This record gives sequence, structure tokens and C-alpha cells, in this order.
Amino acid sequence: MDFMLEEELLDLMTFCLQNPESTEISEKHKRITEIGGELYADGGIDALENFFFVVKNRIIQEIDKDPSPMRSLWNGISDEWNF
Repeated sequence: MDFMLEEELLDLMTFCLQNPESTEISEKHKRITEIGGELYADGGIDALENFFFVVKNRIIQEIDKDPSPMRSLWNGISDEWNF
């Protein structure tokens, strides 16, 4: 399951970075938030940190864009996650 969520998260964030004017952005952001909730429920704050680290590095390597601003989509999942 983790691999599938990682790939979905990678696809969603890549789409958002490459298509910032798309009408689908809010839908993609909603799913990114849902994935964060699933990750947190399964592995806590460590899972959020680990997944974001891996996805961020892959996106930077693949399309040379930084998804860090999307970290804030997971705000509210935990008091410990505040970006």
C-alpha cells in the first residue's frame, strides 16, 4: 500500500507543479490531503516526514521543481505538522 500511495502522491504533486493554472488543482490538493491523513493514521508524524522527503527528492530530480509549499496541505492532520 505504501508504494501505491507514494506513486499517487508523486503523480498528484507533479501535476500540480506542472499545471498551476489547471481547474483540477483543488481536486488534486484534496486528494493530497486525504493521503496525508491515511499516512498519519498508519504511521504517525514519521510517516508524513518520510513520505514527503522521498516524494520531494523524486520530484526535484524528475522535473526540477520543489513541492515544499504543498507541505501545508497536511497542516491540521497533527499538531506536530505545521508548515
